[in-house]
Amino acid sequence: MGNTLSLLFYIKKSKADSLGRANIYLRITVNGKRAELSIHRKIKVDLWNTEISQSRGKSSASQEINRLMTNIKSKIYSIEQGLLNSGKNVTAISLRNDYLGKNDKNRMVLDIFQEHNDNVEKLIGRDFASGTAERYKTAKKHVGDYINSSYHVKDLNVKEVDHKFISGFEYYLKTTRNCSHNTAIKYITNFKKIIRIAYSNDWISKDPFLNWKAKLKIVDREFLTSEEIQKIAEKRFSANRLNQVKDIFIFCCYTGLSYSDVKKLTKNDVVIGIDGQNWVQTKRAKTHTRSNIPILSIPQAIINKYKEHQETLDTDFLLPVLSNQKMNAYLKEIADMCGINKNLTFHLARHTFATTVTLTNGVPIESVSKMLGHKSLRTTQHYAKIIDKKVSEDMAALRLKMDLKGQHLISQSIN
Repeated sequence: MGNTLSLLFYIKKSKADSLGRANIYLRITVNGKRAELSIHRKIKVDLWNTEISQSRGKSSASQEINRLMTNIKSKIYSIEQGLLNSGKNVTAISLRNDYLGKNDKNRMVLDIFQEHNDNVEKLIGRDFASGTAERYKTAKKHVGDYINSSYHVKDLNVKEVDHKFISGFEYYLKTTRNCSHNTAIKYITNFKKIIRIAYSNDWISKDPFLNWKAKLKIVDREFLTSEEIQKIAEKRFSANRLNQVKDIFIFCCYTGLSYSDVKKLTKNDVVIGIDGQNWVQTKRAKTHTRSNIPILSIPQAIINKYKEHQETLDTDFLLPVLSNQKMNAYLKEIADMCGINKNLTFHLARHTFATTVTLTNGVPIESVSKMLGHKSLRTTQHYAKIIDKKVSEDMAALRLKMDLKGQHLISQSIN
């Protein structure tokens, strides 16, 4: 089946300048897919004939614009024919880029990666969390280091990325960078997005990830026991910074909020819930899903404690949260002082909420999933592990029922 190419010149009346002039654009459509470009000419809105996509005027300026548009059409049709003659795929993007003189044959991996990261950076707080932007930066650095060490160049043509490159990158991450399996897979997945961008833009003809399969290994996530939570909560430190970090950490142990979520929490996020009690209602920074969490007495006491804190008085923030780096550094000190031999990080509070605070105490996993703001129950099942104590209690109840039933049957058989 042949390609269906159409070309349409148009203006954006709503974006006309103070003199009533609007830019002229060209829309290229191939098989229903579009690409657009500006021809770098302006025309008065009242001189543009929408029906025939040309200038109405007979002035030399109008005729010059019409000639230019005719020449552009001829050039694009010529480019299309050249691509067809060479057996190359014709797309709206390839026609636009060839017309503009962009040589996509030499698109480089790290250049594409940087363009992507720049776009992510601009969308922090809207479509992306700051942590996501940092992970893409780190992923790009690892890709760059791998290219340098394995190919001995600063950058690589994206067309040279093949299955061997991907397998080699995975091996590099696990050996040279000493990444765990899951960490390595996450970095490769970040890189996979860059390759998909190249594929979608026809900068490569084949997706090298087509036959690459990798699964994350299920990891038993650490969490604090009730005794460990109590030990931290009751500990008093001479340094105010440690007491502050401890309080925010305990707050998250009883609400399940991540660092990015508690950091942006405002006073307006505390509302009266369906039960007449205070709830946290917020949108997760990572997934943009809603989290509705009843505030228990311990986190409520922490909110009350910091109502008069200078930072909460001067801003709309609910709690005075330090940087993630400082929080995690101070939590290491807190763990040492409390005699806790676990890798105490801020995210451990979220695991603790899912296991020790909720599931262990009989809160249904569906409710836990909703409070955590998960899109899928499967995520919660992977995230939260029901500890042996809860399993033991459930089986004890079953054992009691079975024993009573067994005794009844034995009694009937004897009689």
